[in-house]
Amino acid sequence: MIRNFREHAANERTFLAWVRTAIAVVGFGVAIGRLGNHAPSPWTEVALFVTGGLVVLLSYLRMRAKQRQIDRPTEYADEERSFDLLLLALVCSMFALMAFFTLHLV
Repeated sequence: MIRNFREHAANERTFLAWVRTAIAVVGFGVAIGRLGNHAPSPWTEVALFVTGGLVVLLSYLRMRAKQRQIDRPTEYADEERSFDLLLLALVCSMFALMAFFTLHLV
């Protein structure tokens, strides 16, 4: 049995939730952009894909950092907020890009 299996499984589920969020927001944003009468700028789609890729990359790095913390034999203070704040900022920017798509269609 893997030591601290429950914590590792929860960590991986959190990573997969971030990946699902990135895929859903990028897919929904691109779909909204394609609904209008005129095609949106390709740069907005590129920005959505890059932001989604950054969310996946940062969530992977966050997962690896949490794995190392879980495997430590000593207790630790959970002060690593930089990944969480950056992921939150990226998801907010993805929603802002989707809002830009929506307003562009109106």
